[in-house]
Amino acid sequence: MIKHIVLFQMKKDVEPRVLETELATIKVGFEALLGIVPTLRSIEIGINCNPSESYNLSLEATFDDLEGLNAYAVHPDHQSVVKRVKAILNSRACVDYEI
Repeated sequence: MIKHIVLFQMKKDVEPRVLETELATIKVGFEALLGIVPTLRSIEIGINCNPSESYNLSLEATFDDLEGLNAYAVHPDHQSVVKRVKAILNSRACVDYEI
């Protein structure tokens, strides 16, 4: 199996109320992919509650293999959520590893 972990840092100039709403919408969007993207085995999204940290959102997902991860990456429903993320994204860090 493959564990896919992503951290998202959003732009600093996004108004706090807008950021809060967008993060909640993005969280729901990612979570909705379970059952829609056939290769996605599990997904957990966390919104950072610690204001002293620089990343706003975490994603942890599992796939049977890298091919499944790659299928998820290009899936149109995933790309729809990614589009929303990119609108407010500053940086992204990712690691994929076998479990």
